[in-house]
Amino acid sequence: MKRFAAIVLACVSILATASFAEAPRVVPTIIDSIPHEQTHFTQGLFFDGNELIETTGQYGQSGLYRRTLEGKVLDSTMLQERYFGEGSIAVGDDIFYLTWKSKKAFIYNRKPFSKKGEFRIPTEGWGLTYWKDALLMSNGSSQLLQLALGGFYVVGVIDVTDDGHPIKLLNELEVVGNTLYANIWQTAAIAIIELPTGHVKKYFDLSRKVYELQNRYPHMDVLNGIAYDGKYLWITGKNWPYIYKLSEEDSKGL
Repeated sequence: MKRFAAIVLACVSILATASFAEAPRVVPTIIDSIPHEQTHFTQGLFFDGNELIETTGQYGQSGLYRRTLEGKVLDSTMLQERYFGEGSIAVGDDIFYLTWKSKKAFIYNRKPFSKKGEFRIPTEGWGLTYWKDALLMSNGSSQLLQLALGGFYVVGVIDVTDDGHPIKLLNELEVVGNTLYANIWQTAAIAIIELPTGHVKKYFDLSRKVYELQNRYPHMDVLNGIAYDGKYLWITGKNWPYIYKLSEEDSKGL
């Protein structure tokens, strides 16, 4: 099951040996780090001004958090125990928060947190972001669903491919302009995807960092969590001790 996934790709990314991975792999430079709650099974991560919004998973432990970069929690709320929380995104005054298998998402007031409503989603919910006036949702497949605001019905589907091959297990999402960054579940890779074509342009390979962390923190789980502060990407993982600030400058291709 998804929540019991073990760390994989200890020292070599799965993409290193996958014949379908035609796009180049790049090792980004880590230029800073901040603490991350190791009890947080990270499912969604994004910036709201200078603050981070995080959603977490696991039954009975799924919650929505607003925190400073120093780690101070400014606001939080929990889902009912029967829900397994997943990805999230803010649009206007609302935060949308997916659940995994319940085919349901919740709407919260952006600040302060308060539940405003809920809506049905057509599949499992994994990752969530916002692009071109619609929510963009992953569900563990190679397809991204575009959901209309208001009615929350599917208005489009984007197939993600690398040299024509479907790239499955797309998870947490972050949009920067017309570029989508997507965690690939159970890997140490982030796919960098062109929108609206769905073509993978390249991959961030973080397998070395995952290997290093796993040796020090054996109870951490997989890479998951991507946020953009307006200039830099920040990444973390489920039960990771840190959130890392990345730069593509001086990065090394493989």
